[in-house]
Amino acid sequence: MTSNFKRNNLDKATSPYLLQHKDNPIHWQEWSKDVLEYARKKNKLLFVSVGYATCHWCHVMAQEAFSNKEIAGVLNEHFVSIKVDREQRPDIDHYLMAFMQETHGQGGWPLNVFLTPDVQPFFAATYMPAESRYGLSRFLDVLHNVQEMYSSQKGDIQKYLPPISQEEHHEEGQIIQSIKDHFMNNTFGAQFPPYNTLLFLLSYYEQKKDTEIKEIIEKILDVIATRGLHDHLQGGFYRYCVDAAWMIPHFEKMLYDQAMMLWVYSVAYKILRKPEYKTVVEKIRECLEETYADGLYYAAHDADTDHNEGDTYLWDQEELKKQLSTSEYKQFMDVYALDKNFEGKIHLIKKKDVFLPDIEKKLLRIRKKRKQPFTDKKFLTNWNALTGIGFMIAYRSLDKRILRTRAITLFKKILEKHYRQGVVYHSSYKGKLQQGEFLEDYAVLLLYATYIYEETGKYKNLIEKLYTKLSEFYDQHWIESKSTDFIQTPSRTLDHPTPSSASLAEMAQLRAAIVLGKEYASAKYRQPLQHDFFNLIVFIKNGNWHILHAPYTIEWTQLPANCIQVRSTTIQDCYKQKCREFKDVSELLASL
Repeated sequence: MTSNFKRNNLDKATSPYLLQHKDNPIHWQEWSKDVLEYARKKNKLLFVSVGYATCHWCHVMAQEAFSNKEIAGVLNEHFVSIKVDREQRPDIDHYLMAFMQETHGQGGWPLNVFLTPDVQPFFAATYMPAESRYGLSRFLDVLHNVQEMYSSQKGDIQKYLPPISQEEHHEEGQIIQSIKDHFMNNTFGAQFPPYNTLLFLLSYYEQKKDTEIKEIIEKILDVIATRGLHDHLQGGFYRYCVDAAWMIPHFEKMLYDQAMMLWVYSVAYKILRKPEYKTVVEKIRECLEETYADGLYYAAHDADTDHNEGDTYLWDQEELKKQLSTSEYKQFMDVYALDKNFEGKIHLIKKKDVFLPDIEKKLLRIRKKRKQPFTDKKFLTNWNALTGIGFMIAYRSLDKRILRTRAITLFKKILEKHYRQGVVYHSSYKGKLQQGEFLEDYAVLLLYATYIYEETGKYKNLIEKLYTKLSEFYDQHWIESKSTDFIQTPSRTLDHPTPSSASLAEMAQLRAAIVLGKEYASAKYRQPLQHDFFNLIVFIKNGNWHILHAPYTIEWTQLPANCIQVRSTTIQDCYKQKCREFKDVSELLASL
């Protein structure tokens, strides 16, 4: 054993989040077999704190409780304290979050869980203040209570395993009606963007032409584009809104949100042809290139600037008047609602879906001179691959070759940086690869490879290899990782806010099977609004997409969004469980 457990060892970490805590007086450790063995031998409770680098309340707890020497003294004497980056260890995060939600009915980050020396969770909490406030007990009291709880109840603590999702089957008509019934005030009741539901509905609408579904799609997309979730100056989107009217965002900017928005608005533009959606897509691309790109794409930008949420993005009315000419200000006032909507400051929200490129670029130049939020500069395979898929979908919808080039270049860069000798690595920071293999990385990289294949006809051997490797993560159900320092955890199945690792694996498996000419079965729909990326898979499996076979890639501008292309010596369209052959591509296109 080489580690010194009497010190904070996070200075050795490859996670920007863990490095943010390297100067805490707590003797933080990274999760490892050695640390778990040390806790077991010393018979010490584990305190595991999970968060991420751009998490506002994680920062607050770091400033308060984790910088408090009295709290550190108790933790260092009686506990083994472990810091986990949820983005690096989705398996640990999913396991502990499942426990938190099962015991409390809700969860969030920082996710703080106490475990027995043999790694069984028995108490969980989110933010805990150094001194009592917001109706929450002070952290020191929690620590003493946890020790007493363990002392009196340790014989009753049961082994915990996250529940495996029970599949509820629904008919297509049922889930569409349920989605319609749940739509109210431009939302489905949550302020996270409903990417999965939108992708499913867009696919459904292109085939069925249900005008009520079209109205739902447009209302959501228009509200998201014009109100508080959208960074109207830079492009790109914040993580979620705290209010049902989509006015006040939580100002984190995550790479996966940009990737999913790129995907959703691109498909929406191809199907609905609203020019505003095209502009949104173009501005997301600009945002990615200007603020995330460094070979691969960074993970996230913080919500805070100097510990104040949203400071970089907020405006004062006098500042706007000063920076804009009289005519510019009048024009700006006509488009933007300049209410003091965020602690006496103005967060820019539009009254109408109009773009003012000259004025917006002028204000962005001014904003760039301010201090900028912290950037989490680690590279995540799954989020980068999602971004690449977003670029490819955007190319298909906008017909801009630069997007195609970007998608192919990014794919090659991921293989160069994160794919070594048949192993897909989850993340890297400053060139150092994170060890361990995770379901979502194999799933999204395989999914990405199928899009690259459609475009180039290349990488079929890689698709075969990743398809085989993906199956190693399935044993009656999908598992999050094959890490040897943690139990095999059933994978996340909830498609909210992003597609679950299980659904991404199912989609990758389906598309790879189509490319490789393998058999796949039809499927049953699951609970709407919770499993809609999976429901999109079912929609495809049940024959509602065109599977087009041709010797070369047909131009996407000539095709519907609901199609997959396969290289073949024959020309045919497999649709609605039937395949039709054609003498040439022109005849095929005429039939669509």
